[in-house]
Amino acid sequence: MDEYKIGSIISFGGYNWRVLDRQKDTALIITEEIVELRAYHDVYKDTTWADCELRKYLNGEFYDKFSETDKSKIISVLNKNPGNPWYGTKGGKDTKDNIFLLSIEDVVCKYFGDSSKKLQNRGKNQKYWFQRKDENNSKRISIFDGYIWWWWLRSPGRVNVKAVYVHGDGNIGIQGNNIFLCNITSVFHPSNGDNRGGVRPALWLKLDL
Repeated sequence: MDEYKIGSIISFGGYNWRVLDRQKDTALIITEEIVELRAYHDVYKDTTWADCELRKYLNGEFYDKFSETDKSKIISVLNKNPGNPWYGTKGGKDTKDNIFLLSIEDVVCKYFGDSSKKLQNRGKNQKYWFQRKDENNSKRISIFDGYIWWWWLRSPGRVNVKAVYVHGDGNIGIQGNNIFLCNITSVFHPSNGDNRGGVRPALWLKLDL
């Protein structure tokens, strides 16, 4: 049995990860649960994934938590950063990442079922949410500390002081949430009173076959 088949849960670097894709002796993996709550950026001003504080953290402090052996298995990749397909907001320059967040296209078209037709055919009254009744929403739900919570994507929102996110019900908040202070001031995580977005790091892993 192949422990690295798509959909499998593996252990790496102290976390449980879900295999999203497999390319010969490499695999794309994402943490099965949200690992922490953080802001997308440390100041309220226009930014993109290339320059945001969350990218700096994931490729710095978070990456450095891995052992040297584990680091040797993490593959540095060049990520394209498309703009927001509904609002035309610029996604910024390409980035070379060890650790990264998924994009809108990743979660809507590739790794959690294919809802690309709904992304490409925006309804006339759709402004904030991707599709509340999308059949693939349940596949995107994640938890933090035992409770369902929302999590960040790297794609820009309606403007560049917002970033796209996955709502607690798995729906895509394609307008985006405030990169510095969450828009939803009445919703706080039950375990710690925080309302910042969840972080589900992703990476390409070199496999021991």
